[in-house]
Amino acid sequence: MIKIYHNSQCKKSRAGLEYLRGKGLDFEIVEYMKEPISEGDLEKLLMKLNSKPEEIIRRQEEYFKKKLKGKKFNDHEWIKIIVQNPRLLKRPIVEAQYKAVWGDPVERIEEVIKKDG
Repeated sequence: MIKIYHNSQCKKSRAGLEYLRGKGLDFEIVEYMKEPISEGDLEKLLMKLNSKPEEIIRRQEEYFKKKLKGKKFNDHEWIKIIVQNPRLLKRPIVEAQYKAVWGDPVERIEEVIKKDG
């Protein structure tokens, strides 16, 4: 089952959602701003993304600029920071059984659909 980690307030996230709908696929919408992602789920997602936690941080967020910019954290600390401040998570992230991608641009979603969809 394909999942999209979605924030309805985000233009890029809405574009990713519409892209998936246009493909006519069954998928699950994870509204992580309403129901936060757990540390364990984020760790699994990072493995599928083949990314470090710091690589999926939205650096233009005010919280990042005021509280985190220029500071060093290890992976576990970044995971805790993302879980506590979900707005920092890049979006949309589309996850399938074995792989996940950051859907910006939306065409990147094809990587997941072709491999696992």
